[in-house]
Amino acid sequence: MRYLTAGESHGPQLTTIIEGLPAGLPLTAEDINTELARRQKGHGRGRRMQIEKDAAQIMGGIRHGYTLGSPVALVVENKDWTHWTKIMGQGPLNKDESEEVKRKITRARPGHADLNGALKYGHRDMRNVLERSSARETTVRVAAGAVAKTLLSQLGIEIACHVLEIGGVQAEKLPYSSLAELKEKTEASPVRCFDPTAEQKMMDAIDEAKKNGDSIGGIVEVIVEGMPAGVGSYVHYDRKLDSKLAGAMVSINAFKGVEFGIGFEAARKPGSEVHDEIAWDPEQGYYRKTNRLGGFEGGMTTGMPIVVRGVMKPIPTLYKPLQSVDIDTKEPFAASIERSDSCAVPAAAVVAESVIAWEIAAAIVDQFSSDRLDVLQAAIEEQRRYAREF
Repeated sequence: MRYLTAGESHGPQLTTIIEGLPAGLPLTAEDINTELARRQKGHGRGRRMQIEKDAAQIMGGIRHGYTLGSPVALVVENKDWTHWTKIMGQGPLNKDESEEVKRKITRARPGHADLNGALKYGHRDMRNVLERSSARETTVRVAAGAVAKTLLSQLGIEIACHVLEIGGVQAEKLPYSSLAELKEKTEASPVRCFDPTAEQKMMDAIDEAKKNGDSIGGIVEVIVEGMPAGVGSYVHYDRKLDSKLAGAMVSINAFKGVEFGIGFEAARKPGSEVHDEIAWDPEQGYYRKTNRLGGFEGGMTTGMPIVVRGVMKPIPTLYKPLQSVDIDTKEPFAASIERSDSCAVPAAAVVAESVIAWEIAAAIVDQFSSDRLDVLQAAIEEQRRYAREF
C-alpha cells in the first residue's frame, strides 16, 4: 500500500493517489473531511486556517461508498488560489509579467528548506522550494491517514493522539479509562491536551510567543490499540515496523526526534527497569506486565498498545526574523516572512496520528492477504486466535 502527493502551498489544489487498499472498504468524503478539520484546529494557528476550509473530493477508486480495489484519488482545493493565479500559474510568463508578479524570493529563511533546496535543484527563486516544502502538504497526508484509520477501524484497531508538552510546559501523565475517553477530552481541548491544568499554561505560553513575534514547539504522543502480535519483522532492517514508524514521524515538517515507550529514559535505567516481563492467561494469551518498550520487540508488535512520541521544533518562520543572506547580492538581510503560526503542535499531533496510522495499515496490508476487506478481516482474526493459542 502506498501513496504519492502532489501540489504546492499556493497552487490550485493538493492531490494524493492511494494504491493497494482492499476492495469493499466503506469510505466516504466525510470520513476524510472530519480528519482534515481536526488538522486545522488548535490554539496558535495562523490566519490561513480562517481562509482555508479543507474538504476532500473523491476523484476515483470509490463507487457507491465502497473502495473498488483500484487506486483512490483525492483532491483538496486551495481556496486561496484565486489570489495566486499569476504568481503560481503553470503557464510561462513574458518578461514584463515575470518582473511584475513573480514575487521572487532570494532571502533564505533559517530552519527552512529554502537554501538547501535551491542548491539541490538550482532554483534562483526560492519560492520554487518553499511552495512544496511547506507544511501545507500535510493536508493530503492527513487525508491518506484518514483512509488508513478507516481501514484500521474495520480491523478492530484504534488510534489516538494528544499533546504532552508545548514550550516547556509539560502535561501530567493522568490516567484515562480508554482511548475513547482520551479522544473525547483532547478533542475538546484547544491544545489537544488531556491535562486541564497544563492546557491553560500551554495557551499562555503560545500567546506570549506570539506577542514576542516568536514560535514554540512541543511533544506529541500517538497510541495504537488492538494491534495483533507479530506485525513487522526482525529478519531485515527495512522490515522492522518500529523503524518505519520512526521514519514516518520525523518525515513530518519540523519533527526532530522520536521515541517508543519510555524512550530516551531507558538510557538512564538498568535493564530490569526497561524490559517487559511476559505473562500468559487463557483469555488473552501472551501479554506484557508493563509496556515500557511501547508495543515493540525485535521490530515487531507485541500485541500491547503502541506508544510513540515525536518532538516538534518551533516553526522557523518568525515575525521577528533571524538574519540570513540574499543569494543574489550575498548581502546580509532579515529573512523573508511568509504567513505562519506561532505554534502548530496541536495540529501536528493530528498529522502524527495520520502518518502512524498509514504505516500501521500498510504493514498489515503487506503482511496479510488483502485484496478484499472481508478476507483481510478474517486473516487478522485468525492471527489473533493463533497468538492466543500458541
